[in-house]
Amino acid sequence: MYAPDRAQDLRWIQRAIDLAALCPPAVGAYSVGVVIVGEDGTELASGYSRATGPREHAEEVALAQLPQDDPRLAGATIYSTLEPCSQRSASRTPCARRILEAGIPRVVIAWREPSLFVDDCVGYEQLVEAGVVVVELPELSAAAKAVNAHLGDLA
Repeated sequence: MYAPDRAQDLRWIQRAIDLAALCPPAVGAYSVGVVIVGEDGTELASGYSRATGPREHAEEVALAQLPQDDPRLAGATIYSTLEPCSQRSASRTPCARRILEAGIPRVVIAWREPSLFVDDCVGYEQLVEAGVVVVELPELSAAAKAVNAHLGDLA
């Protein structure tokens, strides 16, 4: 499994924050950026919310760029500016489940999802319970929140 040092984690989360800034703002949705990094430290895929459609989440966009059975995912880290969602409307697969199905063993996030749209996001807990290593980098939470200024105060 890819086990980068803190400086690498911070660099990749900053890249994800830069991607989140590309999101078309939407009143009812977060702007999120994601980077999937292989065990060798190279970027495998990236994406941001609404990059390919109005309901697409960043994790969904990035994972769609790789074959479902891509062996590199078994040693990858996914960097997300926001905790992966644990529930979605209608028939959409939550991002935490997508990560588990992809077999990604490590997730790094900038901040936990506040209860703006979902009362109790438990993506973090679902991933940890399934054995995924989840790292939170609170020192970058303000930068991740800043790209969501269209949603008001998220403190």
